[in-house]
Amino acid sequence: MTDILNAIVALSNFVLIPGAAYGAQLALGALGVTLIYGILRFSNFAHGDTMAFGTMATILVTWGLQSMGVSFGFLPTALIALPVGIAITGLLLLGTDRAVYRFYRKQKAAPVVLVIVSIGVMFVMNGLVRFIIGVGDVNFADGARFVINARQFKEMTGLDEGLAIRSTTLITLITAAIAVALLFWFLNKTRTGKSMRAFSDNEDLALLSGINPERVVAVTWLIVAALATTAGVLYGLDKSFKAFTYFQLLLPIFAAAIVGGLGNPLGAIAGGFVIAFSEVLVTYAWKKVLEYLLPENLEPSSLVQLLSTDYKFAVSFAILIIVLLFKPTGLFKGQSV
Repeated sequence: MTDILNAIVALSNFVLIPGAAYGAQLALGALGVTLIYGILRFSNFAHGDTMAFGTMATILVTWGLQSMGVSFGFLPTALIALPVGIAITGLLLLGTDRAVYRFYRKQKAAPVVLVIVSIGVMFVMNGLVRFIIGVGDVNFADGARFVINARQFKEMTGLDEGLAIRSTTLITLITAAIAVALLFWFLNKTRTGKSMRAFSDNEDLALLSGINPERVVAVTWLIVAALATTAGVLYGLDKSFKAFTYFQLLLPIFAAAIVGGLGNPLGAIAGGFVIAFSEVLVTYAWKKVLEYLLPENLEPSSLVQLLSTDYKFAVSFAILIIVLLFKPTGLFKGQSV
């Protein structure tokens, strides 16, 4: 029985808890992608770099607060800076929409044209972030590191395997839950949210009903700024910030949105966790868990790892291709790609 408990703890420590945190981060990112696709009718390839920009803005504000001696106790100071980072990112996205996307919207350009335009915006944002904050790893997490560490857990339970719950993991799950709850409340209960849903379902009918399209577009970009910045900051706190990493995150985020159903917010959340746990499960070395569960003569000598962690994005790509081939509308019947 003890061996089974140790196996469960090891699985929780390296698969279940990290997978849940990563899934929450991907879900927030995928929600931004799916909102843009559902309302503005194009796939925004600049979303990963929007996350990077929002995180960079939050880091800069965090450094400013820390230099003034401001802290948030056992919580990261970045949580205080997050609303300012969201506001700065919101201004950037509104400015980008006015300077770039609005022209193509008025020309009623095909979605593929907007996709290509978003790729150009992506490169500009990426270069801007790298120019301002550099290309190296930036660790901006402060406050308490663990809610409970492995040694404390061992002392409390008497098990050989220790469970470590990082404070950033708990913050990620709580913040993501609050953000998702606020988003669904806004979309379902407020007049503006209902206007956005109507615009997404039938643009022509929404315009005939007197809905202001420019207001819907502006609110959409502001919500996307909030989701992207929050997702980026949570990912950066959980790991570290590096501009190119957020460019790489674009693949699992799009995979999450498409797996769940592009244009469907509920599907984006489900897709985020599907992609996250798929990546973690396939790249995890199962040796430790199997050593607890199998007899000594059957214990594996290798790591029992299907893929190296270097290939975790290949898992997202494989799932994305399978979904596009066999169920292009996704799990929750979003719009086909």
